[in-house]
Amino acid sequence: MPESRGTVLEIHLGALAHNYRELRARIRPETRFLGVVKAYGYGSDAAAIARKLEALGADYLGVAFTDEGVYLRQQGIRLPILVLHPQPGDLGTLIPHCLEPSLYSPRILERFLQVAAASGQEDYPVHLKFNTGLNRLGFKAEDLPALAETLRGSRNLIVRSVFSHLAASDDPGEADFTRGQIQAFEEIVSAVRSEVPGAPFFHLLNTSGVLNYPESQWDMVRCGIGLYGYSNDPKTDARLRPVARLLTRISQIHDVAPGEWVGYNKGFQAGEARRTATLPIGHADGIGRIYGQGAGQVLIGGKTAPILGNVCMDMTMVDVTGISCREGDEVEFFGDVRSAEAFAAGAGTISYELLSGLSRRVPREIIPE
Repeated sequence: MPESRGTVLEIHLGALAHNYRELRARIRPETRFLGVVKAYGYGSDAAAIARKLEALGADYLGVAFTDEGVYLRQQGIRLPILVLHPQPGDLGTLIPHCLEPSLYSPRILERFLQVAAASGQEDYPVHLKFNTGLNRLGFKAEDLPALAETLRGSRNLIVRSVFSHLAASDDPGEADFTRGQIQAFEEIVSAVRSEVPGAPFFHLLNTSGVLNYPESQWDMVRCGIGLYGYSNDPKTDARLRPVARLLTRISQIHDVAPGEWVGYNKGFQAGEARRTATLPIGHADGIGRIYGQGAGQVLIGGKTAPILGNVCMDMTMVDVTGISCREGDEVEFFGDVRSAEAFAAGAGTISYELLSGLSRRVPREIIPE
């Protein structure tokens, strides 16, 4: 990392390729693979991640919102893109960019039927989402007869796939709940096959589902966090490689006398002489105040330095007492040595939140495979 860069998020495409192959090895060769690249590719670089997944042989990409799919099309991505949570006001933007919407409610279905008819579409691909227990988005099983009747009466749409989402596939203690969801989805699949026109394919599993319930992979799996190096299981994490590595450099070192304070609101008081390092990264970059007061720890020269006091908007102070370091030295928040999951856990949160919350003002550096 050049010193002039200060703070940087390295995106290691070799790690992405390794994780893709590791997850692919857990499913049947004929099973389709959807790579989730929402939220800027879990805080990394959506275009770079999508290009690499396209080259690796992924079958689909998944985004949360329409504008994320439009951006990928503008970057030259040609894979089919499933928009998981389209909003009514964005439905007219889907078709010009060949984006495939998840239709999850009667309102969204009716609105998109109107859009497709107005633009003269015939057999435009859509995906039906059913709620099997997460209670977030999705049709209910009892909606199926009316839904099927609507689809049979329209030439504008064709159902490409039918899917649901597991709520607790990462939690062994909730295996019965997950199996209940799987059973509910099996019943929906059976009904769809007999009532919905066309020949849709089916998908249910996320990363944890692939790892814990591979027998229910159906025709496609949807992997997000696993592609980026995390799985919610320490044994599997050891087989994956973190894609993102957050680095910065020491701006200044201070010798703090006993009784002196460090940071805003007198966030830390030195009980004895301490040495501190100030880093050019703060909560405006995605390292929130929850990591203050020692909840977050960084690595300097291979040694752990806890965060002191309150994280500032643009700066963070860490305790380097006993650590041999100089101004300008490299600091790792997470990456090769300490994972984003471990860093996040110190503050009682998860890698998803940490990674997706990294500010766009942090430069991204793409490291090729």
